[in-house]
Amino acid sequence: MHGIYWVVRGVPLKPKSIHPAEFLLRNFLLYRILSVLCVMSGIIIAIDGFSSTGKSTLAKQLAKRLGYVYIDSGAMYRAITLYFIRNNFDWKQDAEVGDALQNIELVFGPEGIYLNGECVEQAIRTLEVSSLVSEISALEPVRRFVVAQQQKMGLKKGLVMDGRDIGTTVFPQAELKIYLFAQPEIRTQRRYNELSAKNPAIQFDEVLANLQHRDHIDSTREISPLRQAKDAVLLDNSALTLNEQLDIAEAWARARIQAL
Repeated sequence: MHGIYWVVRGVPLKPKSIHPAEFLLRNFLLYRILSVLCVMSGIIIAIDGFSSTGKSTLAKQLAKRLGYVYIDSGAMYRAITLYFIRNNFDWKQDAEVGDALQNIELVFGPEGIYLNGECVEQAIRTLEVSSLVSEISALEPVRRFVVAQQQKMGLKKGLVMDGRDIGTTVFPQAELKIYLFAQPEIRTQRRYNELSAKNPAIQFDEVLANLQHRDHIDSTREISPLRQAKDAVLLDNSALTLNEQLDIAEAWARARIQAL
């Protein structure tokens, strides 16, 4: 057996003869180490569902438990919608949509999403943005723009992303796909509680109408409509606590990781 040179900081050391059995053992151990590292690099977890099913809450908590990166895809579409509103762009005109996208930079930071250097995490959560985001996100140029960025984020894996088409369009190869569901009345009450805390004047019927409008657009749009992926697992959290749904999702995730 030929000697093997060991290199430390680029300096070759004296050749060391290795018995064939030891050589095979070392290769096996190296293979096992690399396998573990591959598992440690993580999987992609896609969480899809209608508005106010609690996707972002679950995705954030699950990412924290697993030590993964969390990407709020909805925030990306909301930030783009906010940019359109602030700059009075006519989203029905393809040329104006293209011009707007060329001037948009989205970055995630410790406080949430940044639009052209400004943290807009709170500004994108208003009913004004919510009322228009489904229309804006249904535009083909907008979806191409966002999906391309999302897929780049997933190259290193080890992330949890929630949205409407994550498991069907953005990451069809995701190791775990969760379709989150909740009864309409439960979703409306959750959304109302969230918005009324910021705006006491908001009406329950107004929130209900907004959700129904968004549901229709999200599920019937021509490009990447919301639907449950064939290999997604259904999680109905209508009667679950946050910890209960998190425990279920974490168990699924760890099972997929162990199966690698």
